[in-house]
Amino acid sequence: GFFGWYVVTFATMLLALMATGLDQVTAFSAVAASINNMGPGLGDVSAHYNTISDIAKWILCLAMLLGRLEIFTLLVILSPSFWRT
Repeated sequence: GFFGWYVVTFATMLLALMATGLDQVTAFSAVAASINNMGPGLGDVSAHYNTISDIAKWILCLAMLLGRLEIFTLLVILSPSFWRT
């Protein structure tokens, strides 16, 4: 259910951020802060997100959308069966 999709989404975002060159602590805290709409991160993103790459910022923007709209809402909107009538 929801928890499974949450873990898969979190892990995917974490690996994507680590692929951009962020260390594990920074990537983990940035994803946690973005998906959960909570406070500041740790590591490179503790003060601001200015030091991370543009691609990492786009990944975090997607994580913020997923967290704000809930994962299931986006899955429903993106599923082709939702748009068929």
